[in-house]
Amino acid sequence: MNNRNIQLLHLLRLASQALPVGAYAYSQGLESAVSMSYVESEEQTQHWISGVMSTGPGQLDLPILIRQYRAWSANNMSEVYKWNEMLAAFRETSELLFEDQQMGRALYRILETERREGKACWESEELPSFVTIFALAGVIYEIDLEMLIRGFAWSWMENQVNIATKLIPLGQSAAQRILVQLIPLVDSVCQSALSIEDNDIGCSMQGLSILSSNHEHQATRLFRS
Repeated sequence: MNNRNIQLLHLLRLASQALPVGAYAYSQGLESAVSMSYVESEEQTQHWISGVMSTGPGQLDLPILIRQYRAWSANNMSEVYKWNEMLAAFRETSELLFEDQQMGRALYRILETERREGKACWESEELPSFVTIFALAGVIYEIDLEMLIRGFAWSWMENQVNIATKLIPLGQSAAQRILVQLIPLVDSVCQSALSIEDNDIGCSMQGLSILSSNHEHQATRLFRS
């Protein structure tokens, strides 16, 4: 089989909603936004997801994913740990930090179960971010970096659309329309992430942080806090 085809199949598995890391269990503030009537329609859902993707993953997760991929490739663990700590520092609520670290541990267990060798083991006292271990998986499976970041961005976006489908609710056709409309944004956000300098990495979304904090105390929830 062609090596690039193998890379693509591994990426599809990593980006799949069926990957058992628990992404489906978290809404990243969207459940609170729906409960407070900020997001109630197909148009508002598309606007919400595009705004969060551009300001959040586009400015933080994707640029650090790129650096983690390069650090893992060079077996530079000091860089891996440095960027992992930065990711944790930018998670503005306990809910967002817990989600990131829980998913990171879950993906790391999957890689351990598959007995993938040749890369350094996790030895830091800090828990690994999902971004950090997703980068490791990309290196292990020799997935092209630009393919990897697009797979990560697509997986994040698809999960948000699935959440909105359950909460608002949206029909399946509406969900597909949103995904199609946001495909160009995924590509442009990933392309921009490749050129972001170290000192420009980071984001602060006060509204999302407030919604995430509220969700931790929300009386009725479908999604985990």
